[in-house]
Amino acid sequence: MGDSVIAGLDPDQLRAVTAPAGAVCILAGAGTGKTRAVTHRIAHRVVSGEIVGRHVLAVTFTARAAAEMRARLVALGVPGVQARTFHAAALRQLRYFAPRILDGRQMPQLLESKARLVTLAAGRANVRADRLAARDLAGEIEWAKSSLIEPGDYPAAAVKAVREPPMAPERVAAVFVEYEKIKRAQGVIDFEDMLRAAVWGIEEHPDVAEEIRSQYRHFVVDEYQDVNPLQQRLLDAWLGGRDDVTVVGDASQTIYSFTGATSSYLIDFARRFRGATVVRLTRDYRSTPQVVGLANTVIQAARGAEARLRLELVGQRAPGPEPEQRIFADEPDEAAAVARRCVELIRSGVPAREIAVLFRTNAQSAAYEAAFTEAHVPYVIQGAERFFERPEIRQAMVALRAATRSTPSGTPLRAAVVEALAATGWSPDAPPPGGAARERWEALAALTQLATDFAAVPDIVPIGEGAAVQRDATLGGFNEELARRAAQQHAPALEGVTLASLHSAKGLEWDAVFLVGLAEGTLPTTYARTTEALEEERRLLYVGVTRARQWLWLSYAQSRSPGGRPRRPCRFLPGFERPAARTHSLQKEQSQKPDRRRVPIASCRICGATLLAGADRKLGRCPSCPSDLDEELYERLADWRARVAAGQKVPAYVVFTDATLVALAERRPSRPEQLFEIGGIGPRKHRLYAEPVVALIGGATVDEVTGKKTSENSD
Repeated sequence: MGDSVIAGLDPDQLRAVTAPAGAVCILAGAGTGKTRAVTHRIAHRVVSGEIVGRHVLAVTFTARAAAEMRARLVALGVPGVQARTFHAAALRQLRYFAPRILDGRQMPQLLESKARLVTLAAGRANVRADRLAARDLAGEIEWAKSSLIEPGDYPAAAVKAVREPPMAPERVAAVFVEYEKIKRAQGVIDFEDMLRAAVWGIEEHPDVAEEIRSQYRHFVVDEYQDVNPLQQRLLDAWLGGRDDVTVVGDASQTIYSFTGATSSYLIDFARRFRGATVVRLTRDYRSTPQVVGLANTVIQAARGAEARLRLELVGQRAPGPEPEQRIFADEPDEAAAVARRCVELIRSGVPAREIAVLFRTNAQSAAYEAAFTEAHVPYVIQGAERFFERPEIRQAMVALRAATRSTPSGTPLRAAVVEALAATGWSPDAPPPGGAARERWEALAALTQLATDFAAVPDIVPIGEGAAVQRDATLGGFNEELARRAAQQHAPALEGVTLASLHSAKGLEWDAVFLVGLAEGTLPTTYARTTEALEEERRLLYVGVTRARQWLWLSYAQSRSPGGRPRRPCRFLPGFERPAARTHSLQKEQSQKPDRRRVPIASCRICGATLLAGADRKLGRCPSCPSDLDEELYERLADWRARVAAGQKVPAYVVFTDATLVALAERRPSRPEQLFEIGGIGPRKHRLYAEPVVALIGGATVDEVTGKKTSENSD
């Protein structure tokens, strides 16, 4: 039996399995068989007689991982090993020892959610907190308690940690204080209290410590890069100065710092435990060498403390297809192309459950839910609600229906939608602080993007067999479109393609993975303002890449909507800036688009490459070619646009988009007829604005041209 436990292990796994008793650190890259290594290490030690199974406590971060570990140990002939999450292990111990450490009382009731008590606490602290603010406040309290930070120390700690709380740190601290008071008054505890009580029971009660330490003598901790200070404190209490602990982790997969998790314990493990055995697992059995090569390229440029433990993976599978890097004109095109490729994969025999589309934020799912619905591709949402089931979207649809009765006819659709959403408290300005509030803002922003896309569709829409239908681009027509989409996407979920955020994809893997929306501002997110935050964004992309077994697709859209502001590709990926690759990708996608109007061929005025993206056609150049922007002219055009928009009481983009202003300031047309060469300027806008725009380009001041009134709204 002993030989069978170590049979089939690679040299590094064998070294980890047979390492001597004591502190062992297994640095395990993605797909290198870390679960195999730790379960075989436990089994080897039990089968060899070195330890007894019931004296082992293996700690994981998810119940799924714990169940898998127990199943593998049973298959290896080693039942009786305790594999639990930190919370499950602490809960079991606290329930058992509660009468002893709580003067005969049972363990207090455990709160399943902080939301209700946080809302009460906010009221007592004279802080206004709706459902989203309460969620964000609860998140800050959880972070503080997991980081062993008391209410009075929160403001300074939050500033030091560069947190973005939903309100001033002092107000969060006030809510924190009241929350703790309410809990004590109601005789309940939260999950962090449970861990702290388990620590206190061991540290302050020698008899409890002796009993626990005699029961558990050997420890294994999975995903050690994700422990927080409170969990480490509990592990230290369990160990009681002993060193028989095996930790497994990968610093390059540290992506939960916002919750209080820190890789510092993994990084400092060998320094803390002198003489510890450190084993590196680098043979990747999950992904093809092509996927592994890209993963190595992404993480190779990493900086910071985590980079000190960076692993160079070596693919062990047979060669596969090269990862596809694709560029699209706009997000609807990107989503449609992903849906088409998924159809191809499914028809070729790849199960839908073995395909995943991964994005940075849950709000990005809307475009893919719509595209998959249109393409009749079944899908499931991992770790989030479907777009039209989100409470803020349901509330927004009610507000949009109500607005149809009060919105003046002729109001541009996007402006009407923005105005209607104002009734729900949403503003198109910068998103609010706090994760939950920001997520709500992004979901509603996605709804306004749907409106923009809907308004951009031709007035006459072909429906097949030579027939066509007149599209209603009013708010009422948009409401009907939303109702249609909601009805389709509310169908019961079947086994299908997984749509998931990169965070919720951690620990999972698929045959085919689509990493989408890889544009600056999305990944890395605009909220990553420090070097440490940017490095975590890089690691998030690395996690996404390493989820793929065989097929990997990476894409971004040059603008969010047709003709929108140009965007740059994700800085962490090589190759997206090559003009030849970009042009080929866009030409190929353009040839596959159904029911789209043909557009004249346009070429970059600098390098000559074909331009197909709306933003590029406006500029008359590739986004990677140098700009010759006249900044002073751009400022005068922007000032003029603001005055015209204010006079018409419409948003500035209704007059001209930012991309159109940039194109004007770069190309500087000197005659009115030349304005037609710039995308976004049609006959109506030419009639309204040609004279003042040409005058501004010729050197006139804004005051000189704004005497001429423009009473009509632009299209």
